[in-house]
Amino acid sequence: MKTLVDQLASQLELPIVDRALWLTALTHKSYVNEHREEGLQDNERLEFLGDAVIDLAVSHRLMERFPGANEGQLSKLRASLVDEEALSQVALALGLGPLLRLGRGEEQTGGRSKPSLLADALEAVVAVLYLEGGLPRVLEFVDRWFREALEQVGSSVANRDYKTRLQEIAQGRLGAGPKYRVIEERGPDHAKTFVVELQVGDEVLGRGEGRSKKEAEQLAARQALEGIEGASAEKVPRR
Repeated sequence: MKTLVDQLASQLELPIVDRALWLTALTHKSYVNEHREEGLQDNERLEFLGDAVIDLAVSHRLMERFPGANEGQLSKLRASLVDEEALSQVALALGLGPLLRLGRGEEQTGGRSKPSLLADALEAVVAVLYLEGGLPRVLEFVDRWFREALEQVGSSVANRDYKTRLQEIAQGRLGAGPKYRVIEERGPDHAKTFVVELQVGDEVLGRGEGRSKKEAEQLAARQALEGIEGASAEKVPRR
């Protein structure tokens, strides 16, 4: 029968060096309080380290992915990736809840699915990854288990940039800001499709279709940008 540490190693697909340290990462203070005679340690010190390490690793990847982002933008992106809810979702995907050593009280009140408890445990696990393999090991972990979240914020940033870039270009080159107008709605309320038209002055520059008004606006802005930037490229004299 696999131990808790063996199960975690299997789920992480990584070697375990210090089994006692890994078991500490899975041990909540409520369990320690009920087993004082065993001289156990809880995972709170590891949580402290893991919190800082996750911030560092996620910051590292965000710096790579968004070279044009400023400090404020990077801070907001990082906050969305390392808040309690985001970390607890990673912990659930990792299957961490069933592996935790909890006291009876926490067990009875659903501790294995509490976002705060799961987030703390994930931080403890990351701390051990760092102690055993350094930052490269943690970056591997982030690349695997935060991949979907990183892709989502990347998509969000890209979409946000279409409208921002278009606003700047339209004001600078065309002397007017873009206006978005829903010209069509299709489908039932639970699965609507929106068609948005983008106009600058009297000219329609883009049209987008999406499952939300915001998505349709972003696609319309992208189409307008492609048209404006393509026209600018054609005006550049060839050598």
